[in-house]
Amino acid sequence: RSDLPAGVRAALALGAAAVQVGSALLLADEAGTVPAYRARLAAGGAPTALTRAFSGRLARGIQNRFMDEHPDAPIAYPEIHHATAGLRAAARKAGDADGFNLWAGEAYELARTGPAADIVRWLAG
Repeated sequence: RSDLPAGVRAALALGAAAVQVGSALLLADEAGTVPAYRARLAAGGAPTALTRAFSGRLARGIQNRFMDEHPDAPIAYPEIHHATAGLRAAARKAGDADGFNLWAGEAYELARTGPAADIVRWLAG
């Protein structure tokens, strides 16, 4: 699990002004991720994919049943977002991680639990 800080350092050394590390914070104590989302993140092993199924905007998430069932969702934000809002809310409430968006980057498996400040210190290496 030490690859992420090395990747951050490498990107900065190559001239990047910043790096995007949102997925690294999804398991932080302060994160608003619901239990089913946290469980899927912590389990790892699932691929990520790009989808418009939840909102009509292209975004990357952990592949789930909803994404598989709606591979050809139209580019229609915010219409799709509003159309799926009730379905996503019900799935979250039921703890059904296959029925709502699990936004995550390709390296989501490197996410850590604990206070966000500790995770940021870890990333800064």
